[in-house]
Amino acid sequence: MAKTTSAQVSKIQQQKASLRNSLWPTLDEQYLWGYKKVDGWLNVPRAMPLLLQIMDRMSNGKPVSATYLDLWFRTYNDSFVVANSQRQMAFYSGFTGERAEHTWASRVRILADLGFIDVKSGSNGPISYILIWNPYLVVKHHREAGRVDDRSYNALMERMIEIGASDLEAAAAGAEAAK
Repeated sequence: MAKTTSAQVSKIQQQKASLRNSLWPTLDEQYLWGYKKVDGWLNVPRAMPLLLQIMDRMSNGKPVSATYLDLWFRTYNDSFVVANSQRQMAFYSGFTGERAEHTWASRVRILADLGFIDVKSGSNGPISYILIWNPYLVVKHHREAGRVDDRSYNALMERMIEIGASDLEAAAAGAEAAK
């Protein structure tokens, strides 16, 4: 996949800003979310919607995407979560009632079984620390094992090319260098 240069990104940003300003000429930008202006932002892969769909298809009728997304949003761009608020995490993942934490924990176990995360025990119980693996690499592994269908994988590859995501190339280069 060809890398997008910063000049290309800048040109795209300028074109989009020009189009946006022509469509909303009286726009007051203070009403837009701006990650450079305030805290509370996090990096998310642009292909996340496809990755979440693939996860949900792989989880045998027990959707895991909301749980995964909440875990992702609890990182500080370091792929690491301290699970010290499991009731809250269950609620943010969409689970309420008496079995909320149990259901949340079962979704975390599914994500771990699928290889999207790794879990370690600690002072908060069996799920105290969570490491989030690169989802592109996990999906590629499942694809190679025949657990991801052509349509989903090809759509993901198309999106990765479109956005310039080179995770799979970087992993391949790293594997070659390790030999």
